[in-house]
Amino acid sequence: MTDPAAADALRSFRNALRNRLIAAREALPAERHAQLSRQIERHLGALVDALDPAVLAFCWPFRGEFDARALVAARLPGGLRACLPVVVDNGLPLEFREWAPHSEMVEDRYGIHIPARGETLRPDAILMPLNAFDAAGYRLGYGGGYFDRSLAALSPRPRAVGVGFELARVDSIRPQTHDLPMDAIVTEAGIFDVKAGSLQPRNIL
Repeated sequence: MTDPAAADALRSFRNALRNRLIAAREALPAERHAQLSRQIERHLGALVDALDPAVLAFCWPFRGEFDARALVAARLPGGLRACLPVVVDNGLPLEFREWAPHSEMVEDRYGIHIPARGETLRPDAILMPLNAFDAAGYRLGYGGGYFDRSLAALSPRPRAVGVGFELARVDSIRPQTHDLPMDAIVTEAGIFDVKAGSLQPRNIL
């Protein structure tokens, strides 16, 4: 049986960590944010090309997150199909709706842009934003659990790539049994494969 006091303490810890690191990300000066984003894009582009997915899911940038749109759009003429996550209902896995630069966009209940319409795709790889990530490759999102449910529901499981800034690195997010580690994490510092519960740098540039 879950200890209510322990559950409350964990929830408070995660909320405080999430709020602190989102604030730090949003406080990055525009020039510094752009500089770090260029470094992330260089590493992430190399990883995406190495993974060579047929269908790539990514997230519309929100609250100062890395913006992957240019990286993804540049690969569409080569045959890549792209999609964005759509919240269908609380407690359900995400739907991944096809996206292209010309797609009509609307805002969902969280104020995040999603395609107004489009084919539902099954991604081979998902670029997932990081509010925090830890030494074992776990990520802290926004608390809804949508990505964990989606990864658990998709078979075979897509490659999960966490994308964020080094300022989001922490010792531990205190993962729970439902939390799923990333397969790799990309920051301005490089590409880190998640192996045997640790982050191992990869050099493919």
